[in-house]
Amino acid sequence: MSSSMLSATVPEIAVLLPCYNEAGGIAKVIADFRKSLPAAKIYVYDNNSSDGTVEIAREAGAIVRREPRQGKGHVVRRMFADIEADIYVMCDADDTYDAGAAGVLVSALQSQGLDMVVGARQQEKAGTYRPGHEFGNWMLSVLVRKIFGDQFRDMLSGYRVFSRRFVKSFPVMSGGFEIETELTIHALELEMPASEMPIAFSDRAPGSESKLRTFHDGFRILGTIVNLLKQERPMQFFSAFAGLLALVSVALAVPILGTYLETGLVPRFPTAILSSALMLLAFLFLFSGLILQTVTRGRQEAKRMRYLAVPGVHATLGDGEPGESDA
Repeated sequence: MSSSMLSATVPEIAVLLPCYNEAGGIAKVIADFRKSLPAAKIYVYDNNSSDGTVEIAREAGAIVRREPRQGKGHVVRRMFADIEADIYVMCDADDTYDAGAAGVLVSALQSQGLDMVVGARQQEKAGTYRPGHEFGNWMLSVLVRKIFGDQFRDMLSGYRVFSRRFVKSFPVMSGGFEIETELTIHALELEMPASEMPIAFSDRAPGSESKLRTFHDGFRILGTIVNLLKQERPMQFFSAFAGLLALVSVALAVPILGTYLETGLVPRFPTAILSSALMLLAFLFLFSGLILQTVTRGRQEAKRMRYLAVPGVHATLGDGEPGESDA
């Protein structure tokens, strides 16, 4: 923790820009954030760009570092581990998000004592979203809201502001674009104070292409949700399978039981054995869920204690109006 955190009212702000082949827009993004947050340090973490992004970022005045492991999740893990600040502003470096909104997002985080503020994308004109991306974001956001909590509408937004407490308690596990899902679920799972604010979203810079592959990354994000459901809601996950297996077992057993009651015979031994095996497997899934739920509760308590070990925004920066660097 920096020495000024407990005494200063003006926060140390770090702007984090994960970057891969964004030569067309990186200079403007850096300039816009410097204008919006003049006192902030701007970090560009390059992820093996080959189009001159690094040189352009350096010339624009950013602190440039490299992360050789390919994938946004690896970049975020490195940024969160390396950088010390009071408030972190993370944004994609493709010049599609409104950097001018950073001051408003930071002010909301500080004045309300939040741990995360998500910039919910609002299209400046129809067609900014690719249809596949828009539908996928909607579907995955609905799925997360149904399972983990109804708080965020734009789960996959790449524009977020974090408290130090969030960043230093977040166990990054993802390697790619699933990172936004993991960030969202981390906040929901620990019931952190968080908010979502609308921000303008525009077309990418000319000559720039999205790195998100609709189906490939969509399935990876869906897999991340399923995996997190298994980890954070094991009783729900395993009891669903237990219920399905029990239903199939009963459906197979009913005709056999009827025949037995009428004739005293069990004519279909293989079906009877299968029914019994499925019911045993259902109980195995159920007890697995019960055991893992206990383990998960202990892990969640440990995560919560780690989270509470880091002072919150109000504890470190006060609960008054933000300093001029937030304007």
